[in-house]
Amino acid sequence: MIEQHFLDDCVFQLRKLKAQADKAMAQVEDPQFFALLDPDANSIALIVKHVAGNMRSRWTDFLTTDGEKPDRDRDSEFERDTADSRHAIMARWDAGWEILFTTLTSLGPADLSRSVTIRDEPHTVVQAINRQLSHYSAHVGQIVLLAKHYAGPSWQTLSIPKRK
Repeated sequence: MIEQHFLDDCVFQLRKLKAQADKAMAQVEDPQFFALLDPDANSIALIVKHVAGNMRSRWTDFLTTDGEKPDRDRDSEFERDTADSRHAIMARWDAGWEILFTTLTSLGPADLSRSVTIRDEPHTVVQAINRQLSHYSAHVGQIVLLAKHYAGPSWQTLSIPKRK
């Protein structure tokens, strides 16, 4: 029973993360979505592009192929391409989450002890899920921080407002 609870809670927590990021990004305009705090920083757009690429790579054929797919160009996820409109990047984002949720909801308790590979390194399914949950949490935190910075006084809190 705990195994199914773990899987269900992972889906629940990841849906919350996506919703939080989506609500944060909805509060910024396109110039802010693509803005860099400094030349070495990542914009919200680049973080989104990276997470989407990671999700496609990690969750496609999750149980049967290495989570680092040979066709992934990770470095390009941190560069803005001429075709990178907000709409195009958000479509990738949504597609990445769809792959993640489709894969995660297809897993059963017996899958948790199976072994998967990420960058030639073996992980149990539990380890791989926790690795990705941690990774996405960090990036959603970056997205929220940047969106809050750019929204300034017009920011609508994503949780409990101060002094409430």
